[in-house]
Amino acid sequence: MGSEGEKLPPHILIFPYPIQGHLSPMLNLAHLFCLSEFHVTFVVSDFSHRRLLQHTAVASTFAHHPGFQFRTISDGLPDDHPRAGERVLEVYPSVTNVMVPRFKKMMADEDFLASAARRPVTCFVADGLLSFAVDFAEESQIPLLYFRTSTLSNLWAFFHINELIAAKEVPVKGDMDALVKSVPGMEGFLRRRDLPSFFRGGGEANDSLLKSLAAVSRQLVRAQGAIFNTFEDIEGPIISQLHSHIPKIYTIGPIHEHLKCRLIEKEAEAEILSGNFWAEDRSCIDWLNSQPPRSVIYVSFGSITVVTREQLMEFWHGLVNSSQRFLWVMRPDSVAGKEGGDDVPEEVVEGTKEKGYMVKWAPQEEVLNHPAVGGFLTHSGWNSTLESIVAGVPMICWPYFGDQTINSRFVSDVWGMGLDIKDSCDRLFVEKAVREVMEVRKDEFLERAQDWSKLAKKAVRKGGSSSVNLDDLVDYISSLLESQNLIGLLRKSADFNGVERFDSNQVPSLHFPEPPNCWSLPVQTLTVISVTLANIQDEEANLQVSLHTSY
Repeated sequence: MGSEGEKLPPHILIFPYPIQGHLSPMLNLAHLFCLSEFHVTFVVSDFSHRRLLQHTAVASTFAHHPGFQFRTISDGLPDDHPRAGERVLEVYPSVTNVMVPRFKKMMADEDFLASAARRPVTCFVADGLLSFAVDFAEESQIPLLYFRTSTLSNLWAFFHINELIAAKEVPVKGDMDALVKSVPGMEGFLRRRDLPSFFRGGGEANDSLLKSLAAVSRQLVRAQGAIFNTFEDIEGPIISQLHSHIPKIYTIGPIHEHLKCRLIEKEAEAEILSGNFWAEDRSCIDWLNSQPPRSVIYVSFGSITVVTREQLMEFWHGLVNSSQRFLWVMRPDSVAGKEGGDDVPEEVVEGTKEKGYMVKWAPQEEVLNHPAVGGFLTHSGWNSTLESIVAGVPMICWPYFGDQTINSRFVSDVWGMGLDIKDSCDRLFVEKAVREVMEVRKDEFLERAQDWSKLAKKAVRKGGSSSVNLDDLVDYISSLLESQNLIGLLRKSADFNGVERFDSNQVPSLHFPEPPNCWSLPVQTLTVISVTLANIQDEEANLQVSLHTSY
């Protein structure tokens, strides 16, 4: 790369798992990198890309950032393949067997996405579910940062899968309310039923998936670091324990609120992306506008949850019988089977007309921040949970799978901002929970929710923990660029191409037009450089050089 190329900004490669709940926060991360004037390549499946273009402002948002580009690759599944319910798990092997090989070929054929206006990839940010990433990054000599879209608490449970198995707490069976003793820091409140759903067993396929997810989680220790959509106040104890396993931890959440703050700081005009795969029905906002303050329970089970018809009717009866106003999001693919789909009791129909409003998809963040909304009946997906925390809205948690089961326990018993009704959707139970949150314990839950909202917003404001961590992340990536420039400098200065990699605990800026013609580097201080040389025996391959040179 010539002197002009050395002036190009860092180039970040982001590869999310191609489902809505993973795309949304990683698109926001890409936007944050763009605001730092980094180049960003966002790898996405053809299917996901089409849905984003159809239902979001992704094209107009990133039009303000010419350094951003999408690269699309097939995920190997036809467009009409279900991507909800348990069938969403079928995306995983397809990504591994189809999408990843095509990605690797693209990287090899295109010199790691280098061009006249874009340097080769400086840093690879991979979804925490992508098991291939760490080997690929090591083979390609690209620094890797994993991005986890779930909680640190969920990751911490996976870190202790061997201990859980040894203690016969996994696979989960027997007394579901027995406390789990093998996850440090959670001994006093985590029950067997609160462990991630994959820990429950259920046949060879689930056991294989559990082992795969546990292995992927442990691979984080091989990356240069990890980025988390959380904040220190809410998961501080887990962060401190994970620091002994993961070299660099960047907690920069709640990322959707963080992006808002950065856009305001930079006085930039852009729409916050939701990553929706569905068209938002904004008529629900008009309906909310006509409702009293804190009077509506918002119901949404996210982009993946599928319920049976029996479960649907239990929820429906419970909501109507609670006599509370409700706004319910019901995706077209959210009910398993269509038998008896029109057979809804008259009293439920009339109750819905009187108190309820139903849409296929809603602008969730806007809904949660609407003054008419006083509670959220949720599947406890982490994106939804964070949005509710920021909005200061109490929750009723009915988790579906994955990390949602552990999230719901934290909402109810650690953060104290709602109820956990997992493993039951009996209409009487639903009715009681709705009344509890909207009437009986309304003030208690609302106070706790508002407290957490203040802490979440403080974390992403200038000087807050997440804001500082994002600045550190940007500085770290910028230092990688300086490292790569120094390798080029050493090669040119010594006419030696054997330098493969180096690491340093201090690298000053090396922004000068042309490298010097000798080994005297124009730096003030450059300490402990570890240089890796190619084609030399292992014991001789790593050299450590301490240079203390002044202008």
